[in-house]
Amino acid sequence: MGALDAVAARVAGGSTVTFRPSGSSMVPLIRSRQRVVVAPVDPSAVEVGDIVLARVAGTVYLHLVSAVDRARKRVQISNNRGRVNGWTGHDRVFGICVEVDGVARSGATGKTTGAGPPASDDPPGRRYGPLNRP
Repeated sequence: MGALDAVAARVAGGSTVTFRPSGSSMVPLIRSRQRVVVAPVDPSAVEVGDIVLARVAGTVYLHLVSAVDRARKRVQISNNRGRVNGWTGHDRVFGICVEVDGVARSGATGKTTGAGPPASDDPPGRRYGPLNRP
């Protein structure tokens, strides 16, 4: 089970989770190791342009919603570089990104479900910089 699988399980369980994903597929919206907050979401409320935590074909992604098919209760997930990961059902859309590095994502307003306070995967007191990344 990968790191995003563990985050997805916590979000699916109703927790709001703070973590630092790695990779460059979402630049400039999310840069590698930026702090993000993901809260449980009402999948029927997501729209094109939302950043969601979702499972597509067995892999969990923190990627963009690139299309919505309300009739079939599914969304298309893509990265920010034009690659489409595929379609996934509402039951596999776990959360929505509500904050990136302390800046709220305005499109997430009103789409979250009854989530508790954020839980963080960052070690207490740990600060990440160019010389002390794990």
